[in-house]
Amino acid sequence: MSDAIMPAPVPSGQAKAKSKAKQRPGGAIARFAAVRIAGLAVTLFIASLVVFGALYAAPGNPLTYLTHGRTMSPEAIAAIKAEYHLDDSVWQQYLRWLGGVLQGDFGTSIIYNQPVSSLVGGRASATTLLVLMAAAIVLVLGLAIGTLAGLRPGWVSRSAMAAATGVMAVPTFVGAVVLIVVFAVQLEWFPVFGAGRAGLDEVYHLVLPSLALALASVAFVARLAQTAVRQELSADHVQTAISRGLPRGAVVRRHVMRNAAMPVLTVAGLTIAGLIAGSVVVEQVFQLGGLGQFLVSSVQQKDFPVVQAICLMYVAAFIVLNTLIDIAYTLLDPRVSIGKKDS
Repeated sequence: MSDAIMPAPVPSGQAKAKSKAKQRPGGAIARFAAVRIAGLAVTLFIASLVVFGALYAAPGNPLTYLTHGRTMSPEAIAAIKAEYHLDDSVWQQYLRWLGGVLQGDFGTSIIYNQPVSSLVGGRASATTLLVLMAAAIVLVLGLAIGTLAGLRPGWVSRSAMAAATGVMAVPTFVGAVVLIVVFAVQLEWFPVFGAGRAGLDEVYHLVLPSLALALASVAFVARLAQTAVRQELSADHVQTAISRGLPRGAVVRRHVMRNAAMPVLTVAGLTIAGLIAGSVVVEQVFQLGGLGQFLVSSVQQKDFPVVQAICLMYVAAFIVLNTLIDIAYTLLDPRVSIGKKDS
């Protein structure tokens, strides 16, 4: 009698869960990214409403600055209003402005009578380099100081954290003035003002501004890194590994640093995004001629198109960085669920 054909074994619930887990990540990641991008678009739209509406709600009339306070004929005033569409409703002006922004056209500067895109583009390099240099300082110094303080507790660690706490309490403009007095005026190591020429000269001119911008963030990241490292060192699995005789260096590299890195890098990324706002103060102190200094002068002169363009660029950069950090954290840390919760 021939052997009966045995039916294929029915996979258990655990096997099904593993099979679904293997199929899920790609689609879950795509859905997660789509949701984040959709949220990014909605947030940018709301930000554009706030940026456009806030300036028109502020005191002052653009017509006064267009005419420079001079008495003009009704025909000349009507021509100016027609050129800048000042007789249109706020919604019509917003839709026209938003349509131009989507095409890269931010309008014409009231003061300079030039396209806002060219004015802003010529000043963006100094601000971008300033933020990038400050971000590098925050990551390198903040993580190094915090990690060493967390791994080697003692008077050195306490002194470093006390200094970090003191630095965090110093306003950015005060730190900038102190750096200028010490390193530019007394020691004459760095220039006092200006962004320099493109290339290494520009990097040299931005050393002090980037330090002034990064000081408080370095202290914050250092304290956060120290706390994360110490929490991981006191975790049960780390203590168990050390008690079993595993080399401390290997335990620190494989378990402590890996687990402590993700939350620290996430908060560090958010802190770096905050450097964009702080660059306004630093540029004004060091007279760098970047977007921040241009924003301050444009606000004083009521140059609405320029203010709207720079504010929207700052908000967009901050929101995009936050979204990218959120997505990167979720992709790099497998402990974070990006799909639906299993039943």
